[in-house]
Amino acid sequence: MNPTFRPSPGSAVRELARRIRRLPPSCGPVRLVGVDGHAGSGKSTFTAELAAGLGGAPVLRLDDIASHGELFDWTGRLLEQVIEPLSQGRTAHYAPYDWRTRRFGPPRPLPPAPAVLLEGVGAGRRVLRPSLALLLWMELPCEEAWARGRARDGEEQRDFWDGWIPAERRHFAGDPSRPFADLLVRQRKEGYEVLSGPAGTVESNQSVTHGDGPPAVC
Repeated sequence: MNPTFRPSPGSAVRELARRIRRLPPSCGPVRLVGVDGHAGSGKSTFTAELAAGLGGAPVLRLDDIASHGELFDWTGRLLEQVIEPLSQGRTAHYAPYDWRTRRFGPPRPLPPAPAVLLEGVGAGRRVLRPSLALLLWMELPCEEAWARGRARDGEEQRDFWDGWIPAERRHFAGDPSRPFADLLVRQRKEGYEVLSGPAGTVESNQSVTHGDGPPAVC
């Protein structure tokens, strides 16, 4: 492994997609891949690129599962609506939450594709890890991620962020994801860098670098 390797823009995502295709299924016929990290860390953007690299893999965003009243207490709903049917090779149906109207919408199908991406804060929580083929963590310190999120959402969402940050702190204090991540993903000026994660499951022939930045923890 070359510690000075720097992937060209897009090559890290393409290599990661190739590796995911080679993984054994983890949830019935599905390779369920978790993309976790602090709010504002760039999970959605990265996941969209990875989904494209996987030929249009379905993405389930935990923003559709959570709600104002259940920022993190959504495990039962996810297991019932998504994990259980996928594990049986059936199409899942989940009711996405509308954060503006504060109500759940009509059911949306999620087929048991070869790879499904589960994106959001808490995607690597302990009850979900047995169903994951791979857990990725967006490597960005919490304060920096939250500042980005606040800037993105503007003054309109200030009250929401004031409540979200302590809730996220409590969640990760009791159920951390990063220590169990197979790989860390760091956004660079162009593209991404994929790093060996704390779980230490990287194969010896994977092109990754060892991070020289601060750990993405609070």
